Amino acid sequence: MTLGQISSQVRAKAMPKEAVAHKWQVFHDIRNAREVLGATDRALAILEALLTFHPETALTPDSGLVVFPSNEHLISRANGMSPATLRRHLAILVQCGLIIRRDSPNGKRYARKGRGGEIEQAYGFDLTPILARAAEFKDLADAVEAEKKAFKRVKEKLTICRRDIVKMIEAGIGEGVPADWRRFRREYEMIIGRLPRTAPRQVLETIAQALEALWLDINSVLESFVKSEDSNANESHSERHKQNSNPDSIYEIEQGFREKREESGNVAETDNVRSLPKRDLPLGMVLSACPDVLDYAKGREIRTWRDFVAAAEQARPALGISPSAWMEAREAMGPESAAITVAAILQRAERINSGGGYLRNLVERARDGKFTVWPMVMALLRAKLEESKPSASAGRAGAGEIARPDDSSGGNPSRTVSPALLKSLEKPRRWP
Repeated sequence: MTLGQISSQVRAKAMPKEAVAHKWQVFHDIRNAREVLGATDRALAILEALLTFHPETALTPDSGLVVFPSNEHLISRANGMSPATLRRHLAILVQCGLIIRRDSPNGKRYARKGRGGEIEQAYGFDLTPILARAAEFKDLADAVEAEKKAFKRVKEKLTICRRDIVKMIEAGIGEGVPADWRRFRREYEMIIGRLPRTAPRQVLETIAQALEALWLDINSVLESFVKSEDSNANESHSERHKQNSNPDSIYEIEQGFREKREESGNVAETDNVRSLPKRDLPLGMVLSACPDVLDYAKGREIRTWRDFVAAAEQARPALGISPSAWMEAREAMGPESAAITVAAILQRAERINSGGGYLRNLVERARDGKFTVWPMVMALLRAKLEESKPSASAGRAGAGEIARPDDSSGGNPSRTVSPALLKSLEKPRRWP
């Protein structure tokens, strides 16, 4: 005997005589609230079997709510569980206040009938608590259902915020949006680091609120950049890119910079490259210097810088470059320069022990303003030129020109490099 059992008996006695409940509806509510009640699945299987011994579907106070099946019949309807398991889970039903034991003097379950066949006294299991607590079970089931829905909503919110934040950070870095993306990434990793394997809804809501605040900050940065971007500036940028793709213009810039350095007497390779004039490398020239990256391109073809960056990202794992090193390179150099650096490392892979370590070293130099991709590409082109000199002199009719991949076609040899550019490539230069 426990206080809980006495409480169940008190509530059963206080039940109004007009009370009525559908036994299977109440059982459905009990099943949904079983964790709150402390009932097990085996205990509910026994309770379901006990309800089948009550002949009526509706439970009323005057319908005889005491059932008295033998252990053999109860085990049969409870899917054949063992007697020891049956006794253990019957005790759980009593402890949960779902049934009350009505023991006979000898401990057996039976009913004493009158002359007319009606039951005068029954000894067994009293189902009165199910009728008396029907409204309570309904409220518990509704509360459990509401908690499940709230838990599902916060998990969905958490998943959406995590996905959007990662995509927005990648988009911001890929599009060159000016922001402290490393700080955003660190803050995201700190928030996710607080997420345990299993957590209650309150913990998930706290983490979801932090992620939502971070989402708003990143989204605000991206929206401000989109609103401030001028379409005319985009057109002028495209014009500059087309002009700088001319090999003669590249040669003039290189020559002007070389003459300026020679006049000042400073020709060291470790000059701060932030003083270098802005210029764009043609895609065709980069592909000519780093043809191995084509093996990682979709369809073995690269037509745009976007295709080139995607191919470099596919080649990254083969060089032992981790995703974090790749992201740092994109932040420090920009996506195109980072892709050119990876393609150059791929081209010289047999001479580099650790591609990831080499890239991180170049990233540090780029942050200090001591690295650009221009000398790297020039060194690869010079090496390629030296290798092709014997065959070029015998196989070409024009002594002053060699075929050069076209900038816009991604590698079709339809244009030529000027003799002045070839002369500039012949000057020895250390590969970074």
